[in-house]
Amino acid sequence: MSAKLLSPNALARSHAPILDFLAPRTLTSCTSSISRQRRRHQSTTPSPPTPDSAAASGLNPPTNAATPIHQLSEQQRAFLSSALRVNQTGELAAILIYSAQSPILTRSHPHLRPLMKHMYDQEAGHYKFFNEVISKHRIRPTAMTPLWTAAASFLGWSTAVLGREAAMACTEAVETEIGTHYNEQVRVLLDWAQKCGERGESLGPELEALVGQLRTIRDEELEHLDHAVENDAKEARPYELLTEGIRAGCRGAIWVSERV
Repeated sequence: MSAKLLSPNALARSHAPILDFLAPRTLTSCTSSISRQRRRHQSTTPSPPTPDSAAASGLNPPTNAATPIHQLSEQQRAFLSSALRVNQTGELAAILIYSAQSPILTRSHPHLRPLMKHMYDQEAGHYKFFNEVISKHRIRPTAMTPLWTAAASFLGWSTAVLGREAAMACTEAVETEIGTHYNEQVRVLLDWAQKCGERGESLGPELEALVGQLRTIRDEELEHLDHAVENDAKEARPYELLTEGIRAGCRGAIWVSERV
């Protein structure tokens, strides 16, 4: 199994368009340009019909304008940038863990081959999605990628060597932290959406779509957790030491990747 990984340099060279929710000044610039064009042509553009004149001419009265899109604050943009950077890094770590575990586990437990491939394929899809997002929005990948790459590969290999139960306990621990991380992101975005609705605004189609995608990815990660428990993750010895150690490592990696 393998996945096409994008290096930070490759992402930095990307010429994909910057999307709106992390580039409000670009949007503001475009809006200002449109406003200038409207003012320039105002003298030659006929005034829109009033409701009375519209009714007299047989035209329908004007409908309400579209819901305005909320412009994110600097703090909100910083939250999204760090969250998406961590998501990309976490999915990279996941595919490296499964890549290291699969050859060892499937050799001694061939019946696990379809399950390992299924979980790997889903993680590779998540990684591809977040690669595209951070590339489009010019989000800097974490500088810790080389270290996390080595750590994830070692974690996958070492837990597989310890046996099927330890490998599944690793999946349980990692997915518990990842599921919690995605839940927090969804909670924050839904809170933003609620406050926008109270002001008569919306987050816009991009962020609304992102919420749905985060929910889907979260559910797939929690599905992996269920698979791990079904395959005797809790029979690993020493279970609590192993899982709590891995979870602490994940929390530390998330904290660092948000900032570095």
